[in-house]
Amino acid sequence: MGLHFDVVGAEGPRRYFGALTRERLAHAYLFSGPAGVGKKTFARRLAQSLLCTAPKQGVLGYDGTCSSCLLFRAENARHPDFLEHVGTLKIGDRDAAAGFYETDDLTSRDLVRLLSLQSYVGGLRVLLLGDLDFATREAANALLKFIEEPPSGVVILLTSAAPGQLLPTIRSRALEVRFPLLSTVQVAEVLRKLGYDERDAELGASLSGGSATRALAVLQPEEESLRAQVIRWFFESVAGASPQEAWANRETLDEGLETIKTLVRDWIVARTEGVALLALDQAERLRALRPLTGSEAAATLTKLDEAQRIAQTNVSPALVADFARMALLSAVR
Repeated sequence: MGLHFDVVGAEGPRRYFGALTRERLAHAYLFSGPAGVGKKTFARRLAQSLLCTAPKQGVLGYDGTCSSCLLFRAENARHPDFLEHVGTLKIGDRDAAAGFYETDDLTSRDLVRLLSLQSYVGGLRVLLLGDLDFATREAANALLKFIEEPPSGVVILLTSAAPGQLLPTIRSRALEVRFPLLSTVQVAEVLRKLGYDERDAELGASLSGGSATRALAVLQPEEESLRAQVIRWFFESVAGASPQEAWANRETLDEGLETIKTLVRDWIVARTEGVALLALDQAERLRALRPLTGSEAAATLTKLDEAQRIAQTNVSPALVADFARMALLSAVR
């Protein structure tokens, strides 16, 4: 049976790792790029490849049938040499004991203790920290020394949509691999793999802006969708109201700002013949808005770009959202 590497897109990262041998693997990688472009999926498939027992010359590829691969079949892999944590890390108790997979609420100190153990099968050990963030600087520092000098045979995979928010000392210790936006065709492929029918896959892809996360948000029931919340916020802001809905937090900020920029771009070209809108479902409402002049359009997009830059720092998400709201107000005054 041949080897597989089941990811959509990520041609650049795939070429990079496809050319590596185990001897040339770095001890830590930072997968950076927008939300929803497959960073964590690639990292999980890379981990499975590294732990697969099937013979191969490089590092990419797994047969899906070996004893190691069978442990990756469940939604939450429980391979004894693969440890995954997604989201914010706390510092943890210095003296607490921790068994492997004893709890889902792992901390920085838990990870250091667990990965200081020997491999269960005598090969590599892989740590995936997805959407990495730290509750405190102390939590980051507790892991920093480990990332600087990990034990032999440990590979650390970090993913972040906002790498600028990580401590420079942590970011500098990892080799950064950029993940680009997906094409519309690739997003549709992801949605079909998730079980969406052709109609929904095409709709979600057309509104995704290259992000599978955004496509899934579009396809959520209207009352649950972040996109729906941001759209309501957008039209209330343009109307001069003070929106009561608070949609912005660390997890939603990047996606929300992209939705706002998409709406503004469509607003700019809404009355232009022959130009397709990205937010097709909002075409009528956008065409009802007063058209923006060239200078108003340029100024608004510039301010929204600035909001995205600020979002990569430690400024409060609520303040970034308010900055974007003021940019919209400036455009209509």
